[in-house]
Amino acid sequence: MRNTDLAAELTEELNCKTIFTIPIFGGIPITESVIVTWIVMAILVLLSVIFVRNLKVENPGKKQLVLETIVTTFNHLFEEVLGEKGKAYVPYLITVILYIGLANIIGIFGFKPPTKDINVTAALAIMSIVLVQISAIRNKGAKGWAKSFAEPVAVIAPLNVMELVIKPLSLCMRLFGNVLGAFVIMKLIEVVVPLIVPIPLSLYFDFFDGFLQAFVFTFLTALYMQEGLE
Repeated sequence: MRNTDLAAELTEELNCKTIFTIPIFGGIPITESVIVTWIVMAILVLLSVIFVRNLKVENPGKKQLVLETIVTTFNHLFEEVLGEKGKAYVPYLITVILYIGLANIIGIFGFKPPTKDINVTAALAIMSIVLVQISAIRNKGAKGWAKSFAEPVAVIAPLNVMELVIKPLSLCMRLFGNVLGAFVIMKLIEVVVPLIVPIPLSLYFDFFDGFLQAFVFTFLTALYMQEGLE
């Protein structure tokens, strides 16, 4: 009976409910993941406004030092991967890592993480791979980009074309699978040992693993982009 209840609870948690429908174009459903994404966006915008107010060149405060440390760390991380040609894409990567990191841990505050919705992870993956291809086209030109699919030999061109689908699919499923796996493990632990034990494990799965998956997603995107910028 308990197994049936657990299965029902997991199914309920994983289902993405439609909160309301916008009555245009036959009805556009707005799901939980979209609502929480709006909340995450609002939090990031609010934090940006708070942190960038009253910035000083001389005698910066602790708040500004923390902000500068975070931004500098991310800038150095991605610039080392992308090089001089990829500096223009660093702000996008920083935005994505902040969004995914916050989206993964927002479940602690009672919200359903949008990254548990495969539609969200798929959209993030498609956006990243489109940017990867755009960066390659800007760097090599349209003809150079098209010719790169036949490198190093023309016979592997079909495999290189398949990568256009395989790369976003791997990004999507890796992020979705890890977030989903962490959620299922925590639910099982809460059933077996409901007291004390879930607390430290929650810190790992909700915080460490959440930020780790955000880092992995953006770092892989940067590596894919580096290939096009070489």
